[in-house]
Amino acid sequence: MILNEDQLPHIDPLRDAYHESFIDNPAHEELLADGHTALLCIDLQYLDAAPGHGVFRDAERSGVSLEAQAYYFDRLQSMVLPNVRRLQDSFRRRGLEVIHTRIQSLTRDGRDRSKGHKRLDLLAPPGSREADFIESVAPQSERDEIVINKTASGVFSSTNLHYVLNNMGIESLFVVGVYTNECVETTVRDACDLGYLVTIIEDGCATVTPELHEASLATLRDRYARVMPLEETLKTVHRLVPAEATADSQGFVR
Repeated sequence: MILNEDQLPHIDPLRDAYHESFIDNPAHEELLADGHTALLCIDLQYLDAAPGHGVFRDAERSGVSLEAQAYYFDRLQSMVLPNVRRLQDSFRRRGLEVIHTRIQSLTRDGRDRSKGHKRLDLLAPPGSREADFIESVAPQSERDEIVINKTASGVFSSTNLHYVLNNMGIESLFVVGVYTNECVETTVRDACDLGYLVTIIEDGCATVTPELHEASLATLRDRYARVMPLEETLKTVHRLVPAEATADSQGFVR
């Protein structure tokens, strides 16, 4: 009997190999416990994560429907930004690296931008509001946190981040930020190809529709990265990297 395409079972012959190599690999825990893991926060800035600024300066002409914008900013404010801050603080209390990327050109007029960003008219000059990080998840200068500026979706293809991570002995990345289906997904794929073990915090990322968010996670999950919720991530970090627990004003232990 010949089966139609829609009757064929879904077979992934490489699933077990990928799980053993990238998902169930005990090096995830070993690298975290030994301090060779960093938190990578992607593009949480005014250019693309604040209403009335950057690509959303003119809400009607942004190319994103008002309904999608409402969903996106609600997810950011109610879930993603608070979750990112909790994870940042957990890493900070344990002496783990917190690294920030943002879209920012080298020049005021953006002539150094990638061709893609020129075509999209994405510009965040040095010192501009668009280049500013969202305050609640911004780098802490007193902790000397690293900031990587880029003008492409993937931070590895357009900056020296790989070189910097190698210098610091970082081999594993926990990833949060925006947009899930653009800069986050591109960075995760590149990181995996470069040999990093990657964990995506699913409720620490956002894009303009739930469908796009879930589609990206479905592609990356169990192939290029572990996908974990914040609470499970925090439990893992706390279990493997001891630190004195401190409750915040809402009673959360970080």
